[in-house]
Amino acid sequence: MDIILEGIAKAFWLLVAGDPEVVGVTLLSLQVSGTATLLSLFVGIPLGTALALNRFPGRHLAVSLVNTGMGVPPVVVGLVVTIMLWRNGPFGDFRLLYTPTAMIIAQTVIAAPMVTGITLAAMGSLNPKLRLQILALGATRWQMLWLLMREARLPLLAAVMAGFGAVISEVGASMMVGGNVLKQTRVLTTATVMESSKGNFDVAIALSIILMLMVYSVNLLLTYAQQRRP
Repeated sequence: MDIILEGIAKAFWLLVAGDPEVVGVTLLSLQVSGTATLLSLFVGIPLGTALALNRFPGRHLAVSLVNTGMGVPPVVVGLVVTIMLWRNGPFGDFRLLYTPTAMIIAQTVIAAPMVTGITLAAMGSLNPKLRLQILALGATRWQMLWLLMREARLPLLAAVMAGFGAVISEVGASMMVGGNVLKQTRVLTTATVMESSKGNFDVAIALSIILMLMVYSVNLLLTYAQQRRP
């Protein structure tokens, strides 16, 4: 119990004092996971919408791949991305390994199937007659897609929260492709693992509290946007 209280006190002190290292780690966490979430939305929402609204040969295979991707362990994603970015790998010449860019790539791969799957379920749950009614009123295909996404905006915001929650709390892939380098690729989750392995449980608890506060703040804003009424 004393360790937990010390961790809470440490977190309060780090936040009040504005510790430069903690601030840098927190900002990098937001930068990496925020960018990965945005990229996953650009990939996942169009792909999920296309799978939901179209019927084509191999669609069931594509949907099953998306569903499988939602459950792929992050450490497996980290291994694949590491191999691809290794100096002898296909993209080794870009020297992206152990950089924030590599972490963004890995986290995007983790979040994209989740966003795609939730979008697919959201768009697929809409009444099929709604699409015909919108087109009958003279809307173009792009206007129809926009109106359908507006109709499914609540579960789509849930997709944003799920994607962000999956990557901001991820450890394995970030550790593998980022290397947990101080002031370069160290984020809150990898810093927590490092401090815990060193026996600095008060610092690890403090970092965990800061991480939870950050996740709660982001999700509070998204929940407000999701639940507010015109």
